Amino acid sequence: MKRARGGRLLLALAVLFLALHLLFSGCAAEGEDEEGSPSPAAAAEPEAPMEDKQKAALYAAIGSFVGKAWNGSSLFPDPCGQTPIQGVSCDLFNGVWYPTVVSIGPVLDNSLQCAPDARFSPQLFDLRRLKSLTFYACFPAANPTAIPATSWDRLAGTLETLEFRSNPGLAGAIPASIGRLASLQSLVLVDNNLTGAVPPELGGLAKLRRLVLSGNGLSGPVPATLGGLKGLLKMDLSNNRLEGRIPPELAGLDSLTLLDLRNNSLTGGLPEFVQGMPALQDLLLSTNPLLGGTLMQRGWEKMASLATLDLSNVGLAGTIPESMAAMPRLRFLALDHNRLSGAVPAKLAALPSIGAMYLNGNNLTGALEFSARFYQRMGSRFASWDNPGLCTAETAGGAPTGVAVCKDAQDPPSVGARDGMDGGGRKPEAASSSSAGMVTVLWWSVLVQWMMMLL
Repeated sequence: MKRARGGRLLLALAVLFLALHLLFSGCAAEGEDEEGSPSPAAAAEPEAPMEDKQKAALYAAIGSFVGKAWNGSSLFPDPCGQTPIQGVSCDLFNGVWYPTVVSIGPVLDNSLQCAPDARFSPQLFDLRRLKSLTFYACFPAANPTAIPATSWDRLAGTLETLEFRSNPGLAGAIPASIGRLASLQSLVLVDNNLTGAVPPELGGLAKLRRLVLSGNGLSGPVPATLGGLKGLLKMDLSNNRLEGRIPPELAGLDSLTLLDLRNNSLTGGLPEFVQGMPALQDLLLSTNPLLGGTLMQRGWEKMASLATLDLSNVGLAGTIPESMAAMPRLRFLALDHNRLSGAVPAKLAALPSIGAMYLNGNNLTGALEFSARFYQRMGSRFASWDNPGLCTAETAGGAPTGVAVCKDAQDPPSVGARDGMDGGGRKPEAASSSSAGMVTVLWWSVLVQWMMMLL
């Protein structure tokens, strides 16, 4: 009885285990249909569509840059879905796909590259959801092309980034109509062949965060209207032919971290208002030989965020103020190739973050009173040569290259007494001459005796 009763118990447990196994297996299979491979119903769901007009505009716009041989409709029938185009991105708006990013140029191996006869197509402005438009190395010098002067207002509500880089054939003026791109946050036109003035209309781009127009042939003044770009973080107008004073309206750019105006022909001196720009980290004005003026004697402690100050070759005169040592984050200081005079403040060596300092090519005088440890730490990143009246008081353990040791810091002469005499009371030159004379007399005496013996 006990054995039979135990057998029935084992059978019941086996049946219960099988039922539980089937139950959990069914749940797992059901979950896999829901979360793993798509269910038949999900697979049958139609993909989001793309407007035919947007497809046609995209194919035409790209084709005008990469050449007529490019057959976009055949190669990429679903550009926002199954057959994406390298450099093109799309976003959904109300269940419909729209191209939002177009980037052309040899950035990646499979990137779209421009044909030798690339041009702008009017259909480009039909991409009504376009957020970013970028071209790199698209227009060679053999294909001079101008930026379209009109139609930019059609992208005013969407375009946030406009970048044209390294296009020697991109010539002519910057269109004033770009100032109508109300949503623009980044305008980068670098290393092209653009000429003419910087359009004052750019000052109306209220959302602009980055303005980079370097490496062109732009001329005329820096527009005062740029002071209206209250949210601007970076302004780079370097390597152009800009003239005139740095407009005081720029003082209102409280968020600006970079002001780069290098390699132009600006005048009017270093503006004092830069000391009131609290966010400024990099101030680069070098190679404006007509800028002139002097360094402000006070107020440098206000520039607590400044890390780079490049004022080389700007025609500065006057002295280096000791107050420049009050900038706690300054890492790079270049004052070389100016007309600065007077002594070098010893406190400059105590700048807590300094990593490079260039004072060469001025009229500085007096003794450099920096420590040997400073020279050892800085190495070639400190330069003070080509200052004829400058000398160094430090000799033991380190000294700056190309700077003579101050006369009162030289070791005493090794020839004897401090009046320059040797141990016998004679100057070294005189002692040497007397010894030579004694040798000469002795030689003649021996010669005369030898001749007498022959006679």
